[in-house]
Amino acid sequence: MPFALPRVSRRDLSYFFFSQHFSDGLRTTLAILLPAVLGAQWGQFAAGITISTGAVCLSVTDTPGPLLHRRNGLLAALVLVFLGTLLTAWLAPHRFWLGLAICGLSFGLTMLLVWGARAGSVGSATLLGMVLTLAHAPVGWRAIVFHSVLLALGGGWYLLLALLQGHVQPYRAAQQALGECLHAVAEFLSIKATFYGAATDLEEAYRRLVAQQVVVNEKQEAVRDLIFRSRQIVSESTSAGRRLVLTFTETVDLYEHITAGYYDYAALRTAFGSTGVLADIQGVIGRLATDLDYLGSAILVNRAYGSPAPDRLPELTRLQARINALPGAEAAPGQRTLALKKILVNLRDLSQRVSSIRRYFDEAQAAVTAPDPRRVASHGQFVARQELEWSAFPENLTMSSSVFRHAVRMTVACAVAYIVAEFLWHGQHNYWILMTVTFMLKPAFSLTRERNIQRITGTLGGGALGVLIMWAVPNGDVHFGLLLVFMVIAYSFQRTKYLVTVIFLTAYLLIMFSFLGLGYLGVIAERLTDTAMGCAIALAAGYLLFPRWEADQLPNLLAATLRANLAYLRQLADRLAGREVPPTTYRLLRKDVYVASANLAAAFQRMLSEPRRTRRHPTEVHEFVVLNHILSANISALTTTWQDASTPNPPVPPESRRVLTSAQAALSKSLKSLAGPAAIVPEPAGVPTVALQNDVRADASAEAAQPDRTLAEQLAFLQKVSSDLSRVTEALVA
Repeated sequence: MPFALPRVSRRDLSYFFFSQHFSDGLRTTLAILLPAVLGAQWGQFAAGITISTGAVCLSVTDTPGPLLHRRNGLLAALVLVFLGTLLTAWLAPHRFWLGLAICGLSFGLTMLLVWGARAGSVGSATLLGMVLTLAHAPVGWRAIVFHSVLLALGGGWYLLLALLQGHVQPYRAAQQALGECLHAVAEFLSIKATFYGAATDLEEAYRRLVAQQVVVNEKQEAVRDLIFRSRQIVSESTSAGRRLVLTFTETVDLYEHITAGYYDYAALRTAFGSTGVLADIQGVIGRLATDLDYLGSAILVNRAYGSPAPDRLPELTRLQARINALPGAEAAPGQRTLALKKILVNLRDLSQRVSSIRRYFDEAQAAVTAPDPRRVASHGQFVARQELEWSAFPENLTMSSSVFRHAVRMTVACAVAYIVAEFLWHGQHNYWILMTVTFMLKPAFSLTRERNIQRITGTLGGGALGVLIMWAVPNGDVHFGLLLVFMVIAYSFQRTKYLVTVIFLTAYLLIMFSFLGLGYLGVIAERLTDTAMGCAIALAAGYLLFPRWEADQLPNLLAATLRANLAYLRQLADRLAGREVPPTTYRLLRKDVYVASANLAAAFQRMLSEPRRTRRHPTEVHEFVVLNHILSANISALTTTWQDASTPNPPVPPESRRVLTSAQAALSKSLKSLAGPAAIVPEPAGVPTVALQNDVRADASAEAAQPDRTLAEQLAFLQKVSSDLSRVTEALVA
């Protein structure tokens, strides 16, 4: 089969060039390159390189988030990088004491992870500053202080750029995150469309869907963090802030309706595969996904939605006529095509919600449509808090803490790397071994293994690219232009595609060393050797020193998922019982389900990349993940049905109430077997008879509404899925 490059559309390019990652790459490149260029122009190239090094260190800490959090993290990194560099340069002549300092600081700086990922990145930045100081350690107090001040000056320069960009464009980061979130939801909807394809492997489609669910959850959490933690966006009455809040809440509701659209796809194929109507449904869903993707691109680019909005009503009307014309559509009454008519209702709802998101571009609409004050007041409940409690550090000094175990691994690995570089390998840049270890060793072995593979592969690919350029293009101006391009690419992908970062980082380092007068062939040979040594040490430490296998984390993640779905099912029972469920309570329960499901799916994917002997019941875990998705989708479907409808239906029959109680009992039993009796939250006392509401919109209620039978079938299906989850849980526990 011939090799083919992936097709890149104009929309894909806009997502990249207007993304937060690309703007971060431009800012980082400017912060690093400008001091070195100015230093060369003014005859102070060494000082310029040191200032650039300080900017490199602080860029490690500048992860996306609210401007206040970024500022605090950068300030902390600035102070620690200065102090760490000062200590390293002072101890550099005393190799034994330097080794002890590196081991002690690697432990303490890694332990900063107890206060979250941003605090952990502060530790990484400090370690990087210490290791880079070893490249050309200054001699004498005056030189040591001058070097540390220059490094801090570079960090301050990067901090100034980051804060300036944040103040000049206060809403830009949130716009970019929201556009990327819509892009992820559009991809999720596009995958849902493939379930209607006759040739689609449903098991593989579920794998893709669950993997994309992880991506959507990450994007939604990023938007929540940026919007709900930024007082300027949530509290101020600006049009831009209102539009961001309104659009994100609409996006979350849209995602829920997409998730709720679950059907028995195998049965649909059997019943309607020969009619061609499923291909029509797939086409409509695909076009809705494209509409949503264009909206995300327009928000990301921060431009008006130029072309007229596509009207999907005519094709939905044609689809309705196609369904009505199917054989047996008029029989009994319409039972054969009831599932198709419910799909049609769901598609109309999705189309309306996509149109609602388009209101983002209507400033007049945003000016008069303020978010509900009660909902604004509750926004803080949707973001996780990471309090800086000093007691967390000593509390984690135990082998039961994953952070402590990782810190010990990092200490041992850094000690080995230092000994190898000091006594066994005397390369010109042997500090690369220690630097590789500090960045390759991750808390989970699966991440360590993945990063190591990418680092080695990227170094080989980047070395080949750099050597090819140096050999084929001798022009220095062209080299400098390529250096700029490679830097921007490397720093744009450092948080999304690490392999791309390593390829272009290696290539631009070779070009840079050629400007310094070093032979690029010798540099690439040494870099490959040092990278291989550092990766081997990191991989060995992650594998041998009390590793954290994902399978060991699965019981807690399985229990958390069951607990979230059980609470989600109970709110459904409350609605059936006529009890009021506050909107904020419902949205928090829904968020808990999404987060727990995404955490479980991500852990399962990581487990599959670990050694085969460490995997536990991969088939059963995959089945659990799929059943969990089906269960939450059906609970969402029933909940949104009664939320959106307005006409009451007859009471729930006793047998349906018993079915719902049985489903809750099955989930409670599974949760108890995984986490013990203390994990069970007491359920409400009794589920009285309640009035139901129509399960379809007014425009299709006459065709599709079969209240009693439909409700009984849906609740029976919930019971079946809950029983299947209980069965799979028993196999996992056994």
